[in-house]
Amino acid sequence: MFLRPLLQPQATWLDNPHPRRVAGAAIAAVVGLAAYGFSVGYWRSPMMGAYVAIKMPLLVACTLGCNALLNGLLGLLLGSGLGFRQSFLALLMSFAIAGLILGSLAPVLVFITSIAPDATSPGADTAHSTYLVAHTFLIGFAGVVANLHLHRLLAAKATNRNAATVTLLAWLGGNGFLGAQFSWVLRPFFGMPNMKVQFLRDDPMRGNFYESVWSSLTHITGGPVEAGFVLLLIMAAIAIPIVLSLRSYYQPRN
Repeated sequence: MFLRPLLQPQATWLDNPHPRRVAGAAIAAVVGLAAYGFSVGYWRSPMMGAYVAIKMPLLVACTLGCNALLNGLLGLLLGSGLGFRQSFLALLMSFAIAGLILGSLAPVLVFITSIAPDATSPGADTAHSTYLVAHTFLIGFAGVVANLHLHRLLAAKATNRNAATVTLLAWLGGNGFLGAQFSWVLRPFFGMPNMKVQFLRDDPMRGNFYESVWSSLTHITGGPVEAGFVLLLIMAAIAIPIVLSLRSYYQPRN
């Protein structure tokens, strides 16, 4: 109920936010991401699930907090119609929606994980790579839905629709890049089968997120060419709903 006003395109609460609504969005984001985080780490062990339940909300908090100044500046410069505080609240709403989507998937994911090959089985390496790619896709899907809501809000507040689209893309680029790097620093989230369960790796700054995803794709598909093809399919699956939704939104209504 407390998120219903946040899902409306006009979202006038950004101009005079009620503390209960802001707290509700923050709680929804934390609870949803914590539940999803547990389902991610549960494959390795319940302890890893507890670790990831802490790290998923922490990841979002670090991304949103560290990019707050940049997002506010971009919002002002690109004509979004939002100030620093409003930009922060709009992005908090977006993360809350993504958290609710991912959190709703947690019970199903825990059940699937409980009947899938565990971390001590002969097929653990393949299972680990499959889980990494699958969860990357799920997070991408939740992000698409959340950002479509965010775009409608921006379209209602911005000086024009082009400004709303450019602002959203700028926010996505900055938050996506920083969030991916934070996810690498805060690893492990799944836990490698042959490595001990721990909150952080001994060398958290070594390597990067994108290299890990590419390595997992090549392991699953059997080569870089096949991995490139799968990567293109994943990118298309994420991009096509965005294009279709924006196209339908911009079509003139009779």
